[in-house]
Amino acid sequence: MKIFVTGGAGYIGSHVVKALGEKGYNILVYDNLSTGHKEAVLYGNLVEGDLADKDFLKKTLQDFKPDAVMHFAASIEVAESVRNPLKYYKNNTANTLNLLEAMQETGVKNFIFSSTAAVYGNPEEIPVKETAKINPINPYGQSKAFVEKILQDLDFANKDFNYVSLRYFNVAGADPEGRIGQSYKNATHLITRALKTAKGEYDKLYIYGTDYPTPDGTCIRDFIHVDDLADAHILALEYLINGGKSDIFNCGYGHGYTVKEVVETAKKVTGIDFPVEETGRREGDPAVLVADSTKLKEKLNWKPKYDDLEFIIKTAWNWEKNPKF
Repeated sequence: MKIFVTGGAGYIGSHVVKALGEKGYNILVYDNLSTGHKEAVLYGNLVEGDLADKDFLKKTLQDFKPDAVMHFAASIEVAESVRNPLKYYKNNTANTLNLLEAMQETGVKNFIFSSTAAVYGNPEEIPVKETAKINPINPYGQSKAFVEKILQDLDFANKDFNYVSLRYFNVAGADPEGRIGQSYKNATHLITRALKTAKGEYDKLYIYGTDYPTPDGTCIRDFIHVDDLADAHILALEYLINGGKSDIFNCGYGHGYTVKEVVETAKKVTGIDFPVEETGRREGDPAVLVADSTKLKEKLNWKPKYDDLEFIIKTAWNWEKNPKF
């Protein structure tokens, strides 16, 4: 079984490639290495290419003839998307359109899309169900919501085409064996920034907003270990290959932690009382984002293994102390 993975040299993509390789899939990774690393690709082959280069993309698909495409290549910084929206609509929306066109032209029928809880914006009900209103509050979320709409329309127009869209909540942690982890020069994830502050790479960790309607005033997020997320991708792939119809699934544990709780856990795991400064809210941050992942558990039989904030932070800390790239 051949799987074509865009962005497979990045943080989440590389963990999914690891999971695919361990299952014996034949993998081709397509990545422009703008934020990814060759060393992160533990299985399969890597082709250095850009989704904007549609001719090369199409030729690569034609030569490989995959059974499915898994699409991770995207820009992911919410604050940057507010400052530079065109980058996000070009890279996340227009380049995905290139990929879908190239798939159609080469006869590839199965697609797994790396989406985000940011499509919900400020949800009216917590935990958030897949049926919740799509109402993104930043260009990052909007760029992914546009793709989901394109996928729905393509699915309606083409009965042979099937997709699964996985809406990630807050992905964290690293390979428990320490082979791969998050290596992103502009770390924006709370856990990664906390650990880099513990290492001394940053002078202090900023907490953005302490006046949210939550128990301690800081945002609440649902943190999912990257390997549990990778397992969800394998299940989604098997579902599609076995004839499953297009669907959307939330990926999270169904409960959240406040920013302050995460910071305290990071201090406990590292044993370092690193400096923290409270400051104002950031543009585009919802107060609470927690997944209802019942559908993923019931329909795809997803059984998370690492629903433990200390374990998540411990694996991330082990990687931060000894990064391989």
